[in-house]
Amino acid sequence: MSDFQEQLAHLRKRIARIDKKYTRSTTKPPIPKPQPPVPAPEDWLHGQEVATAHGVHYETERLYERQRRHGSVGIVDLQDLPHDLLEPISNGQIRGVAPEKWCFLDTETTGLAGGSGTYAFLVGVGRITPQGFRVRQFFMRDFGEEASQLSALTEHLRQFEVLITYNGRTYDQPLLETRYRMVRQRPPFSSLEHLDLLFGARRLWNLRFDSCRLVELENQVLGVERQGDLPGELIPYVYFEYVRTHEIFRLMPVFHHNAIDILSLACLTAIVPRAFQPGNAEFSHGAEMVGMARWWRQAEQHENALALFRRAIEKNLSDHLLFRTLWDIAALEKKLGREHAALGVLADLAASPNPWRAAAFVELAKYYERRERNYALALEMTRGALELEPSEALERRAARLEKRAGAAKTFRLI
Repeated sequence: MSDFQEQLAHLRKRIARIDKKYTRSTTKPPIPKPQPPVPAPEDWLHGQEVATAHGVHYETERLYERQRRHGSVGIVDLQDLPHDLLEPISNGQIRGVAPEKWCFLDTETTGLAGGSGTYAFLVGVGRITPQGFRVRQFFMRDFGEEASQLSALTEHLRQFEVLITYNGRTYDQPLLETRYRMVRQRPPFSSLEHLDLLFGARRLWNLRFDSCRLVELENQVLGVERQGDLPGELIPYVYFEYVRTHEIFRLMPVFHHNAIDILSLACLTAIVPRAFQPGNAEFSHGAEMVGMARWWRQAEQHENALALFRRAIEKNLSDHLLFRTLWDIAALEKKLGREHAALGVLADLAASPNPWRAAAFVELAKYYERRERNYALALEMTRGALELEPSEALERRAARLEKRAGAAKTFRLI
């Protein structure tokens, strides 16, 4: 074989090796393993997809049977609530409405700040029925289902006359009204009388408990302690995770949280409004009496307020609350023209160190100067106030009383 042929054979071998190296493999790609199906709401919730003129959404309903209890309140007791229960706490706006016409609403949202970018992805509505307490939840599985969800909520609310919420006047109702406007639907709330129970609960328990959050009152008043509850601030993050993965089991604590909030709201409605009914209210703590007495005073029901204030001081009030209550009693007695009744209370306040001692000295000085013309005693009371809280007004009062007291002594000597 010549050199040329040897070189040609060697070249062919190199080309063959290169062709083999860069030739695409004809082997078939591995068949991907089938992925398990994403769990649907039906797999975890007893509900169904609901179709409306605006699309579809998901609804679920749960029943708390009448023989059950939620802490200190029996479910059966809700149906027997009097029709006029809400009249005093609503300032007469809600009169003679049967409990079956009350609805209890709470929302779970994509944010806590509100605004047009916040969605109510879950709206729960509770109602009192002969079978027990029912909670229906309107759920949008993605943002495209909002119009259908809100349309169904409107239809559901048509059967009620009273809307009861907890901080709903400030948060839930304005947020839902915004969402209705965003989907170009009319909000359904104008036909409902709205009772926001938060204001009554604060009036009753703000002086007794550190917080009037619903979950705190649920524990302190109803005696219910939640197990495995999801904190409210985490709910938006859990929903966004559901939207990303469509794993509905992530949202199960949210559905439970919403339903228990509504049930607790209904049970507190059986307790809070009773405190606003004069003569029928039962109180377990002096601070509750003080809170309600202040409400009666604001409503110009002065005798009711005085009676509660006096009952409260017989309880084991803290020192600060006790002295403030004594001051309120004295102020009310003076307002009603019973200055002699106020005098004894003011003397008690002036006799011991407390935040209202200086003010009590001033009121005593006014009384002795104007009513009894006892300028010497009025001067003594004024000097007592000056030692505690010096001011130019008190200095002027003391100077004036010194002159009057001196003139009175001169007159008596003559």
